[in-house]
Amino acid sequence: MHIDKTQPVMVTGATGYVAGWLVSRLLQEGLTVHAAVRDPDDASKLHHLTALAESMSGTIHFFAADLLTPGSYLEAMQGCEVVFHTASPFTLDIQDPVKELIEPAQLGTRNVLESANATPSVKRVVVTSSCAAIYGDNADLAKIPEGQFTEEVWNTSSSVEHQAYSYSKLLAEKEAWSIAEKQDHWRLVTINPSLVIGPGVNPNGTSESFNIIRQMGDGTLKMGVPDIGFGVVDVRDLAEAHFRGGFVAEAKGRFIVSGHNTSFLKMAETLLERYGARYPIPRRKLPKWLVWTVGPLLNKGVTRKMISLNVDLPWRADNRRSREILGVSYRPMQDSMNDFFAQLIESGRIKVR
Repeated sequence: MHIDKTQPVMVTGATGYVAGWLVSRLLQEGLTVHAAVRDPDDASKLHHLTALAESMSGTIHFFAADLLTPGSYLEAMQGCEVVFHTASPFTLDIQDPVKELIEPAQLGTRNVLESANATPSVKRVVVTSSCAAIYGDNADLAKIPEGQFTEEVWNTSSSVEHQAYSYSKLLAEKEAWSIAEKQDHWRLVTINPSLVIGPGVNPNGTSESFNIIRQMGDGTLKMGVPDIGFGVVDVRDLAEAHFRGGFVAEAKGRFIVSGHNTSFLKMAETLLERYGARYPIPRRKLPKWLVWTVGPLLNKGVTRKMISLNVDLPWRADNRRSREILGVSYRPMQDSMNDFFAQLIESGRIKVR
């Protein structure tokens, strides 16, 4: 499938963490980007994107759109052959999982893909899904014959009551495939990242990733961290995977985009050489009994079920499809962590307690 790079491309959630680097990559390539945002007149939220456009060969145009307003993406999508749907909430501090996570993820995906159905120019839609659509808890790994998560696997352990964020990503991706399979004028590619780390194009980003790494430097986690295995990927590598998902001719299906199988403690260890003397970087793992006792008291989102199914359990995923088909190469985790930590210090988000 040939994609014409002289035609515009659309990015939903263009002010987001992942979208920032994707927009940068598209502008660097000289493309015209239709950036769908909530308020195109709010210059304070768009200045980092307009600055990118001024320094690169591509062009950016802003369009008003909202995940939960049917048809609101149609104007931005006109003439586009590739649509990148990156807009979806990532927050762990929630009161109502249905309204805050599930509806924006599932209904937003339906809104964007039904707009693609109604736009004849669209040839490919790249949706930002998540490894959370593949697994819900680390304990799920024991059920996998190969001993690592692959694109063939779907999350069967999450629900509204347990791991609601993961459940929202599962429902959103299932919705995407359901819509894609009922038509034949555009091809769906889903990008399934693990935990995203690395500096943002906007240093004041609101992704949960900023909070997780900030707590490694501000004293919140100085007593230690729970031993939970998971994957991480640099946001710049993830943006490249999206870009290639849009333009590599052979790209189709799901792609696990994860650079490293790791844990909180291994991530913290990458910061010790440069920052360990000046910041209270966590240096030890907390025993499971302590996390079990104290975790639910400190964070209502940390349940005993979540602790029992994730703490002291590893996480492994196979990223071969992203490397072999998309040609993605992953930078060292130490580079991602140190670049991210440096940005958090510079922006004033990490202060020693």
